[in-house]
Amino acid sequence: MLSYTKHKHKTSTKWVTFVHGAGGSSTIWFKQVREFRKHFNVLLLDLRGHGNSKVHLKDAFSDKYTFDFITDDILHVIDHEKIEKSHFVGISLGTILIRNLAEKYPNRVESMIMGGAIMKLNLRSQVLIRLGVIFKSVVPYLWLYKFFAFIIMPNKNHKESRSLFVREAKKLYQKEFIRWFKLTSEITPLLRFFRMVDIKIPTLYVMGREDYLFLPSIEKIVASHANSELFIVEKCGHVVNVEQPLVFNETVISYLSKI
Repeated sequence: MLSYTKHKHKTSTKWVTFVHGAGGSSTIWFKQVREFRKHFNVLLLDLRGHGNSKVHLKDAFSDKYTFDFITDDILHVIDHEKIEKSHFVGISLGTILIRNLAEKYPNRVESMIMGGAIMKLNLRSQVLIRLGVIFKSVVPYLWLYKFFAFIIMPNKNHKESRSLFVREAKKLYQKEFIRWFKLTSEITPLLRFFRMVDIKIPTLYVMGREDYLFLPSIEKIVASHANSELFIVEKCGHVVNVEQPLVFNETVISYLSKI
């Protein structure tokens, strides 16, 4: 089972589950925990191979993960904790896992908060991934990760997010990085499906104005999906919860309190 941390609230019955992105860990939510635990029960996950979640021996010889496989890891934790339904807060690739969980188990998802959401790969993103596929077994993974981090978060005010993600990525093994990178082979059809289907679950996208790779596609989704809303954080890049934590916390807690 995944490593996780929970913070119980004295009176609230509502749960908020946080799902980090590829290469990160639950520590990226350090600017959220204090505020959210004032209002909700909080569950923080480390995805497999990340943070304190070790790779199971039976998976050590597998060279591929799938989104369904990783999504079910999350389900096992909330089942174990007997959490019938939770709000889910994700960042970057974590938003794909939350959306997949909502598709497979909609009765377990109360709402989705999608920070720095990835719902479409534009041409530049696809070129980057193809380069990564070519070089992933040749170049040290940390070089690739630093390169991707800089492309996704290029500005001076994105430096804290870049540094945090690279620092967490150093804790991954090369083989684990390659397993996660291979997920990109199934990402395009999955995201196309998500864009087509207007899921009946309240969804709030929280995007940085400077998240130039991913914001345009989210604006289109929100225009066509009835249950989706978009909040754009000014002077902010991809990792909104780290760069603008006060705005992120206030916006998300206000949204969740109305559901």
